[in-house]
Amino acid sequence: MRVFTDSEVRALLQPAEVVNAVESAFARNCGATAVLPERTQLPVDDHGLLLVMPCYDSALPALGVKLISVFENAAQRLQATYVLLDPASGKLHALMAANYLTEVRTAAASAVATRHMARQDASTLGVFGTGRQARSHIEVFTAVRNFERVLVCGSSKERSEEFASAMARTLNREVEPAEARACASQADVICTCTSSPSPVFDGKWLPPGAHLNLVGAFQPTKREVDSETTRRARIAVDIYGALAEAGDLLIPMREGVISRAHIVADLHELASGKKPGRTSAEEITVFKSVGCALEDLVTASLVWQKAEAQRL
Repeated sequence: MRVFTDSEVRALLQPAEVVNAVESAFARNCGATAVLPERTQLPVDDHGLLLVMPCYDSALPALGVKLISVFENAAQRLQATYVLLDPASGKLHALMAANYLTEVRTAAASAVATRHMARQDASTLGVFGTGRQARSHIEVFTAVRNFERVLVCGSSKERSEEFASAMARTLNREVEPAEARACASQADVICTCTSSPSPVFDGKWLPPGAHLNLVGAFQPTKREVDSETTRRARIAVDIYGALAEAGDLLIPMREGVISRAHIVADLHELASGKKPGRTSAEEITVFKSVGCALEDLVTASLVWQKAEAQRL
């Protein structure tokens, strides 16, 4: 049994490799994958939540489970651990700190959706949020796609400026702080990576042809975009089980603004080419992700394979 720290996981993973591995896994016949349609959620008194995400993929083959603790008042809101098992015997292969693993696999899934849903000439990336997911999305997206501009919008002008400056130093390129309206109206690809329980911009600001990746909200009562955004959009999800958790979709459905028919594809159907992600240049597209256990298993397996190869 091996133990991997967060820094060791980061050192072993290259963003482009994770994106390609996640895309390949979703493009395969999903019959090879056993995954619960919804995450098991265990409340911890009135201040926390434990999420359990098991997965088995006979094509890899690989078996594992991710444990996520979410404590709203903690200094670090989310903590994740991955348990990777031998699929033949159930023996413990590895125990991994999975904070970075979660960040990079989420951004990778967004990048896969963007490959299939965004316009080919998209040149400006806009990111809402200044936390770990915002950082990971910028790192992954700029590694796999050539964006001319990167805009970031935080909960305040000061947060936006501080985060933009830090990302500019990390990437050695210009990253611009922006107000919400500028970020929503000027970006071709938008990633919402916030913990906000309510919409972070007005859907009327979105230009024709924009693509959005919504990753921050995973509870039925919380959302990062308004009903106008979903009303205007062609919508895909990572897995259809997202419809049990995604407030970004459930709230406008309860309002009668959209129906189940608005959700036209999942990530398997996009990656395999079974359904188109975009049908016109002017169309607004949305990818809603709540996190799929297959993404974690694929990424943890990649860590294991690379670490084992280095020991040879």
